[in-house]
Amino acid sequence: MDTFTQNTTEIILESISDGVFTVDHEWKIMSFNRAAEKITGIARKDAIGRYCWNVFRSNMCQDECALKKTMQEGKSFFSSSTYIVNSQKKRIPTTVFTALLKDKKGNIIGGVETFRDHRLVEELRKKLYGSFQMGDMISRSQAMRNIFKLLPKVSQSDSTVLIRGETGTGKELIAKAIHDLSPRKDNPFVAINCGALPDTLLESELFGYKAGAFTHATKNKPGLFATANKGTILLDEIGDTSPSFQVKLLRVLEEKACLPLGAVKKEKSDIRVIAATNKNLSKMVDANTFRQDLFYRINVVQLKLPPLRQKMEDIPLLVEHFIANLNKIRGKSVSGIDKTALGILMAHDYPGNIRELENIIEHAFVLCSKGDITKEHLPSTLTRQSLIEIEDNASQFPLKAAEIKVIKIFLKKNNYDRKATAKDLGIDKSTLFRKINKLGINLPKIDGRFKR
Repeated sequence: MDTFTQNTTEIILESISDGVFTVDHEWKIMSFNRAAEKITGIARKDAIGRYCWNVFRSNMCQDECALKKTMQEGKSFFSSSTYIVNSQKKRIPTTVFTALLKDKKGNIIGGVETFRDHRLVEELRKKLYGSFQMGDMISRSQAMRNIFKLLPKVSQSDSTVLIRGETGTGKELIAKAIHDLSPRKDNPFVAINCGALPDTLLESELFGYKAGAFTHATKNKPGLFATANKGTILLDEIGDTSPSFQVKLLRVLEEKACLPLGAVKKEKSDIRVIAATNKNLSKMVDANTFRQDLFYRINVVQLKLPPLRQKMEDIPLLVEHFIANLNKIRGKSVSGIDKTALGILMAHDYPGNIRELENIIEHAFVLCSKGDITKEHLPSTLTRQSLIEIEDNASQFPLKAAEIKVIKIFLKKNNYDRKATAKDLGIDKSTLFRKINKLGINLPKIDGRFKR
């Protein structure tokens, strides 16, 4: 390379906003441009001559190094989901492109890596999520966003809250969000599954016991009501408790004091109580299987969480969220999910709700370490079942079939009122009209088109 060409190349490398560095066959850094200094916070003089993994400390160094693969296989690689650790020990999200470094004669003398700082993109993504997020919950459905709007007001009160929803809909996450938004946020949040324990164990866990209260009770043990003092307690699956326990719990809620097993004096407790259930307590009251007075005590504010099958528009958002979390936890570089796999997920009914979807993505992470999740990475039972369901409509266009299914679900939910359906889907009514016509969705004669 002549001096003019070399100087021009150096000027270009110093001017671009992407970080660029080169390594020799021993993985020692030979060059390091100005953008690489800025992104990493490491000076060029401190980087040159060091092993690349000591400078970048990327998650790819722990798993599969794209530059190493380039050197071994002789071809370029691109990674859209990785990060480096800068000099302040902060993770910088980046995209990476690698290639071979050759001299004028075509001899391989090392490798070159270009990386781009994606912090601004991540900040914009967080702002976008911010309009759909509350605590650890993410949703773009209108029903959940209505609940998100209520939570700040509900959190400021000490009134008892009843959270209803099927298993896996995120009842504990809602309870935790209420606690985190409340004046009690710096005090404990504890949760207990009331349906998982028999009465005697449930009483000792909640109220505690004194030494000698029963065999092997050699010392005092404070209950969760004492542990959560000045904080919040979640009584999950309260509909599974026995009538005798319901009487004791009612007394505790009314008196704001509990009697530990074996004690003679009640202990005061200052806690916020949140109850949760997957059952319809009103019907249980009518059937005399749940105490009416306890129901009125815990049902001061009621929040009902919709199942995932009623907010299918959340699936792409949740999938992206789970992938990002698992990439951080597992140190992998899964970039996303392809259209076919997403179509299969959209066609599933999710009896296990959000928890089931999270488990499906975790299953995919076992089989997929980089690139997109495909249908081969999904559980085989899910793949077979979902492909059969979408095959009748468009086996080659699963996303189209999934979109048809989602629109039909919401049309039926709203008794074919298209204005209400469009509102639930978060789109304009005219957009819904176009989709119905484009997708060839047949509506019943009484379809609510004249409703206003």
